[in-house]
Amino acid sequence: MFLLSFDIEEFDMPFEYGKVISFEDQINISATGTSIILDLLKKHGFKATFFSTVIFAREVPEIIERIKNEDHELASHSYHHSQFKHEDLLESRKALENLSGMPVNGFRMPRMMPVSDEEIETAGYAYNTSINPTWLPGRYNNLHISRTVFKTGGVFQVPASVSPLMRIPLFWLSMRNFPAFYYRYLLKKTYKNDGYVNIYFHPWEFTDLSNPNYGLPGYVSRNSGDKMKKRMDSLIGWIKSNGYPDGTISELVEKY
Repeated sequence: MFLLSFDIEEFDMPFEYGKVISFEDQINISATGTSIILDLLKKHGFKATFFSTVIFAREVPEIIERIKNEDHELASHSYHHSQFKHEDLLESRKALENLSGMPVNGFRMPRMMPVSDEEIETAGYAYNTSINPTWLPGRYNNLHISRTVFKTGGVFQVPASVSPLMRIPLFWLSMRNFPAFYYRYLLKKTYKNDGYVNIYFHPWEFTDLSNPNYGLPGYVSRNSGDKMKKRMDSLIGWIKSNGYPDGTISELVEKY
C-alpha cells in the first residue's frame, strides 16, 4: 500500500529563518496548497491522510468538508503548529472530531518531534506517525528505532518510510531534491522490502518557496510551486500505473 499524507497547518516555517509572515498569509498559502492536493488526488482517484492542526481546520472548514466528502482520512497534527502542551493531544482530537464529524484515529507531532507514547495512548489514538527513523543533523537521530510498523502499549507506531539499507529518508525534501528516477527507485525498493510506503508532504510546498520574504534555503525551496504540482501529479500517476494500491494510514493499521 502506498500511503500519501499531508500535514495541513499554519505555514510558519519562515519563523525558523528569522522572517515574519502574517497569520492570514500562513492560512491562505496552506489552504491554496491543500486545494491543489485535493484536486490531484481526485484526478487520480487516490485516497490519502490529512494531518490537520485545529487552528488550520477552524479557519478553513470548507477544506475539512472536502476531505470528508472525498473519502480521505483526517488525523491530528496537534492544536497549534508552533507551540505544544500535553493537553493538546486530547483536545486536538476532540476538536477535530467535533469540527469534521469524522473519527480521528491518528496523530503526527509537528516537525516530527518526540512525543510521549503513554500520553498518545491516554488521548485515545490508535496510531502515532511522528517518527522519522533516520539520522539528519540537528533534526533526527533515530537509527535505533524500527523502520517499520511496531506497537508500543496500545498504540501502533507507523514510522515515515526510509530505504531498507542506508535509511535514506523518502519524505518531502527527498521527493523535491532527488532526480525522479532515483526517488522512484528507492520507493520501489522500499515497497518490495516492507510491503508499504509511508511518505508525507505539506501544502505550502505548492507555493513558490523561493520568495525572499520567506528566507528559506535552496534545498527547501527547490522544485516548489508549479514544479511541485507537476512532480506530485507525475508521482501519483506513476504509483497508479504500477498498480500499487493506495489507502489511508488507518487502513494500514487495521491490517495489523
